[in-house]
Amino acid sequence: MERRTELLSFDDRDGRVVARLRGPDGREEDCEARYLAGCDGARSTVRHALGIGFPGGTYDRFFYVADVEASGALINGELHVALDDAEFLAVFPMKGARRGRIIGTVQSEREAESRQMTWQDLDPDLMERLGITVERVNWFSTYQVHHRVADAFRKGRAFLLGDAAHIHSPVGAQGMNTGIADAVNLAWKLAAVVQGAAPPGLLDTYEPERIAFARRLVATTDQAFTAVTQPSAVARFIRTEIVPRIMPPLFASKAVRRFMFRTISQTAINYRHSSLSEGRAGSIRGGDRLPWVPADRPGDGDTFVPLKAIDWQAHVYGDRDARLAEACAKRGVPLHVFAWGPEARHAGVQRNALYLVRPDGYVGLADQTRNASTLDRYLHARGLAPGRRQRPPMAPSEAAQ
Repeated sequence: MERRTELLSFDDRDGRVVARLRGPDGREEDCEARYLAGCDGARSTVRHALGIGFPGGTYDRFFYVADVEASGALINGELHVALDDAEFLAVFPMKGARRGRIIGTVQSEREAESRQMTWQDLDPDLMERLGITVERVNWFSTYQVHHRVADAFRKGRAFLLGDAAHIHSPVGAQGMNTGIADAVNLAWKLAAVVQGAAPPGLLDTYEPERIAFARRLVATTDQAFTAVTQPSAVARFIRTEIVPRIMPPLFASKAVRRFMFRTISQTAINYRHSSLSEGRAGSIRGGDRLPWVPADRPGDGDTFVPLKAIDWQAHVYGDRDARLAEACAKRGVPLHVFAWGPEARHAGVQRNALYLVRPDGYVGLADQTRNASTLDRYLHARGLAPGRRQRPPMAPSEAAQ
């Protein structure tokens, strides 16, 4: 088994974190950094060392997961979910022809032996009923599902992200997306602080922006998981009789499909209550995710093209304003002016308004008047200096993981 660098312990003192690490060769050494990001899973060493609680519980049902090479109508590059009177099963597409990931519940009568189960121990009738012919199993495992959220996502100079901060059932397929969003949210803030472009107080916004969503997600997936795995007669009736009747017409609705897409993709998440969020212009408020607006003119780029820069930037849909352009240049904020048209109107943006976009693609300031002084005040009040970058004083790394 491949060995990796392991965090043994750490100490937060004198404005830095001193972490004790064990390398792949077994040797131990100290690593100094200004911050530590605990992305070390559900059994997080960082969380335990911080003494942060991880309240929640463990479901009785066991799951299995298998990466397979297979054929059949459900191995077609799309996501499929199957419910019957005893089991839950989902088929996720994977890169490559005839490849998929199958996730399902272990039959109740087999749960006592689930930890030692292999693919051959599963009910073969289920795959046959679904028309799936498994030709090769590349990986198989069983596991129990937990639902927990850490009491805090930060303590001192240490942060929790991903499974170290929250775990929940696979229903809804939100685990990886949520962990990535945690990392994106914290990464740009850490970068700004260590590069001298923002005060340390910027890091105070990480926990309130992310923990509320994590708690809501765990509560929602808990309800959904209970609904699809409950063995009661009522639950079975709902799964086998009610759901098959109401879901097809619901998913025929474009509005429902869009709602489901925005929910699962997490593009509907907002940080409106964050201290970094201010103002409203059109239907877009500070804290909303910047809407995608396609180009109205041939050769122009859409609104997401500038986001590749991963930095603060100003967006205007309509006419260029000289005073705003001067203020943006002075502050080191790139200004992007897009043509006004029906696509922008449909996206909910307001003509000639200013949208100050954070490095993670969320709107920090939405200003109807696109006043240069409003931009200056917003940045000054938060100590943000996007154009100021300096080499971090510590080497080789400012953040230990």
